[in-house]
Amino acid sequence: MTEKHLSSQFDAELNRVSARVMELGGLVEAQLRTAVQALTSFSTEAVDQVVATEKRVNALEMEIDHDLSTIIARRQPTARDLRLLIAFSKATANLERMGDEAHKMARMVQSIIDSGTARVLPSGDLRVAAEMASDLLRKTLDAFARLDTGAALAILKEDDRIDAEFDRFVRTLITYMMEDPRKISASLDLLFLAKAIERIGDHSKNVAEQVIYLVEGKDVRHQSVEQIVSILQNPARP
Repeated sequence: MTEKHLSSQFDAELNRVSARVMELGGLVEAQLRTAVQALTSFSTEAVDQVVATEKRVNALEMEIDHDLSTIIARRQPTARDLRLLIAFSKATANLERMGDEAHKMARMVQSIIDSGTARVLPSGDLRVAAEMASDLLRKTLDAFARLDTGAALAILKEDDRIDAEFDRFVRTLITYMMEDPRKISASLDLLFLAKAIERIGDHSKNVAEQVIYLVEGKDVRHQSVEQIVSILQNPARP
């Protein structure tokens, strides 16, 4: 995903960081899939796997951050090279936070298991949203690896679907708690779990925005999908 430079050593450094960012993405993707498995089967074994992966995710994120700081200090990059390193840094931060959300999901699943109410909670719809978030992360990593702005735009639109699923689930859960107040405590765990899933979608969106920033040189944060479409249709690259 990087262009050739006069310095082959600089190329090697960029390629190494790129590979490590994708390695981090793969770890987080596996962590999220396991968290979804924990939710689907209410498996304590899957919960333990998510917790164990969290340590590896945090360690790798710190290593990438150190590598990026070293490259910037030594190379003092400008223009597209600087954008690339900034994109790596922001993608890394968002991936690490997705790992945090997967970890939160696992903790909430464990809390629900401990409460003994796992089989009576309305968790079916939430599993659908969790699978959507997992699939969105996979697409995000692919878009980042290929610097595909079209795929990045599709990710922004798909995140809106996850947000809509979250809003719908919250309404369903509120109705459920009103009908059976005895399940309020366990239902709140489910609500926090739903919020973690929604946040994973948000972080995937952030990474997709970095793809557009890197390719087009435009910061599209806080802009509507329609505005971003206009940018992609009328590029003004530096």
